[in-house]
Amino acid sequence: MLVVIRGAGDLATGIALRLHRAGYQIVMTDLPAPTSIRRTVCFSEAIRLGEMTVEDISARKAETPEEALTLAQSGVVAVLADPAGACIPTLRPGAVVDAILAKKNLGTALTDAPVVIGVGPGFTVGTDCHAAVETMRGHTLGRALYSGSPLRIPGLIGGRSGERVLRAPADGIFEPRMEIGQLVQEGEIAATVNGKPMRCTLTGCLRGLLQGGLQVHEGMKCGDIDPRGQQANCFTASDKATAIGGGVLEALLHFGCLPD
Repeated sequence: MLVVIRGAGDLATGIALRLHRAGYQIVMTDLPAPTSIRRTVCFSEAIRLGEMTVEDISARKAETPEEALTLAQSGVVAVLADPAGACIPTLRPGAVVDAILAKKNLGTALTDAPVVIGVGPGFTVGTDCHAAVETMRGHTLGRALYSGSPLRIPGLIGGRSGERVLRAPADGIFEPRMEIGQLVQEGEIAATVNGKPMRCTLTGCLRGLLQGGLQVHEGMKCGDIDPRGQQANCFTASDKATAIGGGVLEALLHFGCLPD
């Protein structure tokens, strides 16, 4: 069965890994110039690089919905530059998973597929999806919801929440000074924008960093630090991503969406 996943960032990629391993055919969509932070574990990198491997699964960029379908049927995760999900009527998937993580619905409709799953806040079961999956860290992380909406409160990593995120200090072109996986100290410069430094807010491991050359705006999320400082975690799907993927898999099976 074909599943279209809107979004191809780290959480969407965790979903794709679990569904692909369970036997589903996967087509993902994202921006033509992706803004994923945890690029080492994002299938969105296939749009930029042509192909991307995360753990043991390979993804490849497709130019058309037809090419994407052929790739998915061959066992490769297909990735389209299609932020609006315009491919969905052509592909006619058995399920659509909105994993854009915009904290609001950017256009996914209950009628997009026989089963529509919303990931994270911004979705209401019965209004714009058949099921939703909780993304907040804690007791309910990864839970499939068949009524109501996911929560909006940010979760903790290593006892830290919002301060993990590195944000652009100004409008302009993003210029990284560090690499993902690097151990950092609080106050060090991770990147600059228009000559203004984006400093590390914590001591730990730089888990995510936007690629250079992108136009950013002041306050935009451009990096992420894991205070636990485990470099290996930068190159595999997170506990959060795999838990959410499990919730999506449960919801698909709940509605009788079986892999071929």
